[in-house]
Amino acid sequence: MPSARGRNLTFTEEARRAQLVDVTIELVAERGYAAASLGRIAESAGITKAGVLYHFPSKQALVEAAHEHVVSALVATVGAAVEAAGPAEGPAAYIRSMVGHLRERPRHVRMLIEAITSGASLTDSKERWSAVAELVSAARAARGVTGEVDVRSAALLIGGGIDAIVAESLRDSEYDAVAAAELLVEVVERGLLS
Repeated sequence: MPSARGRNLTFTEEARRAQLVDVTIELVAERGYAAASLGRIAESAGITKAGVLYHFPSKQALVEAAHEHVVSALVATVGAAVEAAGPAEGPAAYIRSMVGHLRERPRHVRMLIEAITSGASLTDSKERWSAVAELVSAARAARGVTGEVDVRSAALLIGGGIDAIVAESLRDSEYDAVAAAELLVEVVERGLLS
């Protein structure tokens, strides 16, 4: 893997970068973007601030790498589930895999929330919603569902439902996020796909 300096990284450098990304995710999740300073990251990783800057040119670059790691893991999980389900069942697979992945990774959820709310310009919500809108359109086409539907609004409703389910499961460990995801799937099935 090439570094920011354009050279290939050694195994040790790759391991240190991965450690710094993990530490950053933990600190951003625990304390927020603003409080996850380079000094705190370095202290948590057991290295100097200069050591952090050797691997990443700035706090912003490190936070972006951490955010990219979280997003990549989410996209890989959800993408595999949606692909395995096929177009007709894509929205249901999306809902179930998003809720499952995020419910199991509360620190990742907090990293994503911080990216959205910190003003760090790490996320593009339009990209998320357009992908969900495409899933809804593909499912409708695969099922032969006719009639107009505002797929952008449908995507926003699905995303908002997922976000609320995950937020509630983080707030209340007794909350049944799996059952809630199934209810959301049923609502989508009845309202958009039949």
